[in-house]
Amino acid sequence: VQLVESGGGKVQPGGSLRLSCTASSGTLERETIGWYRLAPGKTREGISCINGLDGSTYYANSVKGRFTISRDSANNMAYLQMSSLKPEDTATYYCAADFYCSSEYFDLHISNWGQGTQVTVAS
Repeated sequence: VQLVESGGGKVQPGGSLRLSCTASSGTLERETIGWYRLAPGKTREGISCINGLDGSTYYANSVKGRFTISRDSANNMAYLQMSSLKPEDTATYYCAADFYCSSEYFDLHISNWGQGTQVTVAS
């Protein structure tokens, strides 16, 4: 499965963005999918995922209550709705597949990820 992200951009603090992830080949149906981010000078952070088997979702504490992950299996899409954005959310966001995800854990040993999309939160 080849993953392609879109929807990044620059937004003011408090604003919203929706990131999209599609599979240019293959299918996302029944795949565990998620999003992680990488900011300059920081390590990767798994921020949200959906388990492909049981549908359980995980959110990092840093985004809980502000971000929502979803999937549209019929259209082979996954989304990350981001609201109440903060400057510390500035990072490159990557869609990921084929890794372990539970309601309490996002395993960063990821086998498949996209090229990333930049999100900048600034006035």
